[in-house]
Amino acid sequence: MPSDPPKKNPGPEQTVKVLPRHLAGPGTADPYIAWPFPFDEDWTLHQLENGTAFAVSPCLRLWTYLHLEPGTSRRGTWTIAANRVRFGPRAWQITFDATTPIELLHDVHAELLDLYLEDLHSDQDHLYGDTTPAYEAYAPLFAQGWGHSVRTDGTQTFPSWDGLAGVRHHYAATGSDVPEWMAWGGHLREPLWQARFSTGTPTALIAAFTASLISTVPLHRTLPDTPSQFRRHLYLATPTPNPTPGAPPAALPPGPKRTR
Repeated sequence: MPSDPPKKNPGPEQTVKVLPRHLAGPGTADPYIAWPFPFDEDWTLHQLENGTAFAVSPCLRLWTYLHLEPGTSRRGTWTIAANRVRFGPRAWQITFDATTPIELLHDVHAELLDLYLEDLHSDQDHLYGDTTPAYEAYAPLFAQGWGHSVRTDGTQTFPSWDGLAGVRHHYAATGSDVPEWMAWGGHLREPLWQARFSTGTPTALIAAFTASLISTVPLHRTLPDTPSQFRRHLYLATPTPNPTPGAPPAALPPGPKRTR
C-alpha cells in the first residue's frame, strides 16, 4: 500500500491505483469482467440492450444475473443463486449492490467456477454441502487489522481498521429472511455498497470475497470514479511507467489466493 498520496493531483482521465478496496468505487459494470466463465464452451450468456445480463451453468442449476437501475443510489444488483434441481427453489443466494467494486465480484465468481468444476469432476458437493469452517471467511480480516465484536443476539461484527467497512456474521441464523453474512463499504447507515450472503451459501465463496476485500493489490480507477466523500481516506498512486526495452520486468504483487 502506498504510504503517501501522490505529490500532484491526477487529472480526471488519468488512471490511478487505489486502496483500500472497500472505498475504491465500483469500476465498470461489465459482465465479462465479473464473470470468468467459459462462454465459448458450455456456459450461456444472455445480454439485453438495456444492460441486463445473466449467465447460466450447463447443468442449469447455477445462475448469475446483473440488473441495472440507472439513477438509483445502488445502480442495480448482481445476484448469484443455486438450485438443487433445475428450475427448483433457490438453495442459496448472494446479492451485491452494483456499486460494489467489480474486482470483488470477479473473485467470488472465479471461486464459484472452481467449486463448480471440482463438483463436476469429483464426488464432492461444495456448492450444496460445503464444509469450509466459518473461520476461514473471517480469519483474513484479522491479518489486516480488522476488529471483532460479538453480541448476545448471535451476531459477530468485524469492522475495518478505518471504520469505513465491515463484515457481519449471523452465526445463529436459521431462516432466509436475514442474511447469514453481510458486508458493506462506507458508513453502515448509508453504505457505498452492500453484499448479502444467504444461509446455505458455501463458506468458500464468502472466504473468497473477504480475501479480495482486504487484498493490498490496488484497484485501477480514474479519480472521478472514486467516491468523492471518501477521497481523503484513499491512498492513490500513479501506475508505474512501462519499463524501457531490455529492462527486466518488475514483479507483480500476488492477487488474493485461497487453498482448500
